[in-house]
Amino acid sequence: MAITVTESAATHVAAQLSSRGKGLGIRLGVKTSGCSGMAYVLEFVDVEEGEDQVFEAHGVKIYVDPKSMTYLDGTELDFVKEGLNEGLQFRNPNVAGECGCGESFTV
Repeated sequence: MAITVTESAATHVAAQLSSRGKGLGIRLGVKTSGCSGMAYVLEFVDVEEGEDQVFEAHGVKIYVDPKSMTYLDGTELDFVKEGLNEGLQFRNPNVAGECGCGESFTV
């Protein structure tokens, strides 16, 4: 089981943590939401939770809870700039389909 992080995503996350002034990394998870059933959740981590799996890449830590890991195994986190838009992008091999607006997915 693994989550990978590109160098550009790690640089972005590190900058966010730096501007925030604290934090150990980010937690990546999923929740029931949207028209397709699941949505990604990102939050800053200030305290480690014992059950989280921790992945480190390019000096940044990604925390994933065991329930979410089932849906996220093999996911690559990237930071992408397209024209005026920029943001984190999830390349999740477990996704079977996405809703039309791109806010949720199904496995």
